[in-house]
Amino acid sequence: MEERAGQRRRKKMKITNEMRPIDPVTSSDIQENVIKETMPDILDILLVDRTTSDAKTRRNIIWANDNYLGYGIKDYAPTAQIKPDLITGLSDGIIKPRALKTRELQKERTKTKAEVFTPTWIVDMQNSEVNKQYENDDLETYTKRRWLEITAGEAPYMASRYDMETGDTIPIADRVGFVDRKMKRINLEVSDKAEWQRLAEEAYKASFGFEWSGDSLLLARENLLYTYRDYYFDKWGEEPLYGLFEKIAEIISYNIFQMDGLKYIVPLTEKKERNMNRQMDLFGMLGFDDEADDKEDDEWIVKPGKRVKVMNWEKNKMEPFDKELH
Repeated sequence: MEERAGQRRRKKMKITNEMRPIDPVTSSDIQENVIKETMPDILDILLVDRTTSDAKTRRNIIWANDNYLGYGIKDYAPTAQIKPDLITGLSDGIIKPRALKTRELQKERTKTKAEVFTPTWIVDMQNSEVNKQYENDDLETYTKRRWLEITAGEAPYMASRYDMETGDTIPIADRVGFVDRKMKRINLEVSDKAEWQRLAEEAYKASFGFEWSGDSLLLARENLLYTYRDYYFDKWGEEPLYGLFEKIAEIISYNIFQMDGLKYIVPLTEKKERNMNRQMDLFGMLGFDDEADDKEDDEWIVKPGKRVKVMNWEKNKMEPFDKELH
């Protein structure tokens, strides 16, 4: 009897966990502590790298910049994985939206990574111009239109939860991202909850973005996750159930991914090794070879980086991002 009672308790605990409501977040600076305390599984999902993970080993996105070395040379190295305990607890809040970073750090990232913010009015103008082509789409077609934001940063072209210059939260009615536009139509035209959820998932499956820096990528994923929450609450007047939130987080972890946009590889995975087999001639060693500069590249062997893969939702399988380019 005690064993059956224990099974009933465990079953009840599982149901309670799946039905747990989500704490609303209205600030532009989403606290990772809040996510970890209320839904630790979802924080894990938001950090996973789908390209480098497999059935046996789960790997996270990497920092891909040196802005956090002051917190620890090893754990916060550019090639180190971003793990939950590195951004929560006493380290909560070290990752901030660009608008809340110091001016010095903003300038440094602009200089080293060409990182800049795009004013909301420009995002609106550009997205509206593209959107004109799809104004006559029926809801199903419009929802499934595939859009991609390149070098996404915090993904304002996808979801404009807050102003990139000030950090101020933007009301739903004034949001202009392409995911925002899809969710607004869904909210306007759908009155059945199950159909609403189906279309919301389709909207997210058709929306992609990539980014180099791991901290910006996490912010983008968080923004997309809480954008879903905002539209759900706006439509139904209540928080989404945990299981629904988790499903959207999973889609986001596939569609918002880390990539070197020039080489279509995971950042910092390309390696250069000295070619030990190259024999320099006597004149080259003495500096008399006019073609020495031309031969300098021959001293190195470049090993290709990890080719990024994305989810093909129609086939439900991972495929190389640059598959169509070859």
